Amino acid sequence: MTDSTPSYDGARVWFAAGTAHVRLAGEVPEGMLAGRLSVLSPGTERRQLAATVSGPARDAGYMSLGEGSEGWVLAPAPHGAAFAPSLTGGLAAPSGTSLPVAAVGRFQLMAALGLTHLPAATGVQDAVVVGSGPVALGCVLALRRHGAERTRVLTARQHAPIGRAPGVTCVSEVEPSSVTLVIDATGRPDKAAGLVAAGGALGILGTPDENSTLPALATHRGGWTIIGMHELGPAPDGAYQHTYTDAVSWLTEHLDPQLVASWCRRVPGHLAPRIFELLDQPGRPAEPVVLFEWAA
Repeated sequence: MTDSTPSYDGARVWFAAGTAHVRLAGEVPEGMLAGRLSVLSPGTERRQLAATVSGPARDAGYMSLGEGSEGWVLAPAPHGAAFAPSLTGGLAAPSGTSLPVAAVGRFQLMAALGLTHLPAATGVQDAVVVGSGPVALGCVLALRRHGAERTRVLTARQHAPIGRAPGVTCVSEVEPSSVTLVIDATGRPDKAAGLVAAGGALGILGTPDENSTLPALATHRGGWTIIGMHELGPAPDGAYQHTYTDAVSWLTEHLDPQLVASWCRRVPGHLAPRIFELLDQPGRPAEPVVLFEWAA
């Protein structure tokens, strides 16, 4: 692949004027993998969609899956796009990994890398995770692997599927200023900040809006530690793939395959515009992980 060769080709979904649209499939360029499925990232893609109301159109998505010679390959490519197997930021699932585990492990990777930035003395027991979507699911699973036996999930969604994760209790309220470790998975850390106890820590895992703010005076007086948990934060060479492999292996070894599969909804790609319409409505898919399937 030369410098002039694109790393992906043929995005199937694009956002324009606040609406999602689907393109027909094109030919898969030689040497690229077909994007067989793609994973919806609700928070990020909602913001991107909203930005096109008054801004330029754009291709949508950044988590595509193709089938390599040894199993699933995940790449930061738009929905349904073909991509180069060597695309920077790509991940290879261990041979034999099921599709649900490969997808859920992708979200667990985000939190697992973020947790490495916590101060060494930070306890994970009785942490509160704010949100119940795919980022929150990945977070509670990473906390479990990190040693947490109990995690509360703050969500307004009744019977949220995340509640089936081991050690998780879903709650609709948490006492203000009472939690040693709060992790926001919604992209609205200002709301999560009100839960942090004096001397506690606030982890920012969901990507916030560029205009988001945090209460500096409360942070100062409370002696809080605020941790940025972006998956592409500072990490040793090879940590990205290694952490993903570990996450997928742990899911395979410790969780019932039917449980992992119950967190995923597979949707034909041509229905993607309808799913985007439903993201802020009660009729949105209950499953935290939505996979668009792309036929040739």
